[in-house]
Amino acid sequence: MRAICAPQAPERGAAVPPFPTIPALHAAYAGGHDPRATVAAVYRRLAAIDDPGIFITLVPEAEALAAAAALGAFDPAGRPLWGVPFAVKDNVDVAGLPTTAACPDFAYMPSETAPAVARLLAAGAILIGKTNLDQFATGLVGLRTPHPAPRNAIDPAIVPGGSSSGSAVAVAHGIVSFAVGTDTAGSGRVPAGLNNVVGLKPSLGAVSSRGMLPACRTLDTLSVFAGTVADADAAFRVMADYDPADPWSRALPVASAPAGLPPGLRLGVPDTNSRRFGGDILSEAAFDATLADLEGLAGLTEPVDLAPMFATAALLYDGPWVAERYAAIRAVMETRPDILHPITRAVIASAERHGAADAFAGLYRLAELRRATDRVWDRVDVIAVPTYPRPRTCADLEADPIGPNSELGTYTNFVNLLDWCALAVPGRFRSDGLPAGITLLAPRGGDGLLAVLGARLQAAAAPGIGAGTTPVPAAEAAPARARPDEIELAVVGAHLSGLPLNRELTERGARFIRAAETGGDYRLYALSGGPPQRPGLLRVAAGTGAAIEAEVWALPAAGFGAFVAGIPAPLGIGTLVLADGTRPKGFLVEAAGIDGAADITRFGGWRRYLAARAAA
Repeated sequence: MRAICAPQAPERGAAVPPFPTIPALHAAYAGGHDPRATVAAVYRRLAAIDDPGIFITLVPEAEALAAAAALGAFDPAGRPLWGVPFAVKDNVDVAGLPTTAACPDFAYMPSETAPAVARLLAAGAILIGKTNLDQFATGLVGLRTPHPAPRNAIDPAIVPGGSSSGSAVAVAHGIVSFAVGTDTAGSGRVPAGLNNVVGLKPSLGAVSSRGMLPACRTLDTLSVFAGTVADADAAFRVMADYDPADPWSRALPVASAPAGLPPGLRLGVPDTNSRRFGGDILSEAAFDATLADLEGLAGLTEPVDLAPMFATAALLYDGPWVAERYAAIRAVMETRPDILHPITRAVIASAERHGAADAFAGLYRLAELRRATDRVWDRVDVIAVPTYPRPRTCADLEADPIGPNSELGTYTNFVNLLDWCALAVPGRFRSDGLPAGITLLAPRGGDGLLAVLGARLQAAAAPGIGAGTTPVPAAEAAPARARPDEIELAVVGAHLSGLPLNRELTERGARFIRAAETGGDYRLYALSGGPPQRPGLLRVAAGTGAAIEAEVWALPAAGFGAFVAGIPAPLGIGTLVLADGTRPKGFLVEAAGIDGAADITRFGGWRRYLAARAAA
């Protein structure tokens, strides 16, 4: 039998050059560094690592040097990825380079570059090559390829993770600053966790999927691997755009990262019955250590029953969704199945046992599970789960090609089916030196919140970037003011972070920018009606009011009108005067609306009032 792991890489502790984060590269360019020197260093690093499994197609060094030379003057404002080397998974089209999906007999030469990749190139990024993958993006192990498999960057005895194996390994070694992957069932997260890098799985539809060879078209998204959360977020925001030519694209208002963590952030974690580590106490201990870091950032956690999420995951391969994989390469399955990797063929062929009635039954079951799982967002804002239960070795996969692969998807398979976003973040290593990452989950549109929390967690928990010794830089706070395309909105009641109506802001792309207090000329009332119960803020004569706790959110201007149109009487939007001297828009109540309402000004804020009422 052919060995499914390539020969041993250099020892785990071998030194590698410092990791090329985007800020570090741009600081060097600002000081006169030539991007051609960066490109030359990329190819030297790749040769020194000597892992033939990372790339399927490598851009010739002379062409990459020419692309660097053609960038012109350093322009990080106009081209935010100027001079940044990157790679693309080989199931995504780049004009002039073959797309193979790790199936040489399937290869074709695309005439157009995928729009998301074109946006990266237009932003100044320099393409280095097309990376290896589990064939047709079917697998989470990174070994289902006819080429030499990429070696895990941390320990070559364990699998690199898939299907975006080459993308994750290229980043972990610092060959490129970031890499494009794809994610259907966890392909953008499992390899990130196994190689100690960041894996960003965007909200579905935020990034155009045109030019991506589909696995499951209804669930697929391009993803980003990077050394830091900030770099992954930067690449994602260049890629994100509504594409009217893509039927799966959605005009999602993806918020920029908040200026800080909202004060009422609610963090969910797996309850006792949802903790699955395959009996591996080292992985469980590492997860708990990273959770302790997370609690230090976000506060107390609430146990969440993941049973309905696990039931959702079962639909992906045990249900009719595997037929989507069959549909994606139907012509191959029905005319040339012999060109496929044996395990890939076996997995996709299982679709033949499902009929049209099964597909509808699966859709009905998914609708039920979505309704059940969505209730969790009434209690928490973010859920933290292990990226995978435990690392699996190449020897494990030699003995059983299916079981370990399924186990690796325990905490990833349900996310796209439920239309959530996800961010895999490096965490505390196991005591034996193997990685044990953590993944943050949020409802659609929560990408910005995950970015700010993930950046702080990585800085607190991760020992370094990828396989090297470069320390994780401290998380930088975003400006605590709205951008020109945003409107500042002050909230004082049920729209505060962690309260029931906050999703009306986040689903419109709003981001938290600062905690504040009103000036001293306001009174707060508990209005009748509900649920949810709402307060009313009334401006009063000078000297007759008090300062009231508030939060200021930045709402995209495009969504402001729709938000205001949904505000019920007697509430409305006016201009508030805050203690810091700013005058954002905010909720106010009509004077007639406080008839019969309870004056709760003495509590100083809606949260304190709710807490006092709960205690009573």
